[in-house]
Amino acid sequence: MTENNKVFMVEDDRNFGTVMKAYLEINKFDVTWVKDGMLAFKRFKEGNFDICILDVMLPNVDGFTIAREIKESNPDIPIIFLTAKVMKEDVLEGFSTGADDYITKPFDSEILICKLNAILNRNKRQQKEDTQSEYLIGDANFNHEFRTIHYKDQEFKLSPKEADLLLLLCQTQNKVLPRDKALKEVWGETGYFTTRSMDVYITKLRKYLRDVSGVEIVNIHGSGYQLRVD
Repeated sequence: MTENNKVFMVEDDRNFGTVMKAYLEINKFDVTWVKDGMLAFKRFKEGNFDICILDVMLPNVDGFTIAREIKESNPDIPIIFLTAKVMKEDVLEGFSTGADDYITKPFDSEILICKLNAILNRNKRQQKEDTQSEYLIGDANFNHEFRTIHYKDQEFKLSPKEADLLLLLCQTQNKVLPRDKALKEVWGETGYFTTRSMDVYITKLRKYLRDVSGVEIVNIHGSGYQLRVD
């Protein structure tokens, strides 16, 4: 018998939370529901979860702070924000915490279930794939499994998305990595905010590799990115 995926949900609206919990359970998810931001991280550490759904406006501790604490504890767990905060600045901050999606209320419940399943299935595929772990990028060594770049006496620790994006660039070294392919494989969807988020991650990767001779990540206008290695 297949075990249900475990959802960690933080939502202070009792009516909305009750409906959401019931709907997720009908769709074969096990839900742990926390109503107070102050209690969220403690409860998260006590359990073993597959994905998190967080509101942003919460009593005592906001959802962005909780997301950062969760990512520091478990960088690989997916996070979806489900919130009424619709300002562009809020959406960008949500993605900057490492979230996989940012959904604004009101929303289509069926689409939420589809997104949950897509993110979870992608994570499972990534865990099962037997891919090359180490790549030489000029004189630098990139280890995808440990999410590290070693260059001379420097070591850089990458976030999960940074490592996955650099892996795609290494796999297409000196070729074009299409923007949509990177967005779908790393973020699970294409769109304005995920595209902006990826641009931020590309900037971070350039910073890690800026001292490596003969290596650069270039924009290919209208297409995507290219990791050029002499």
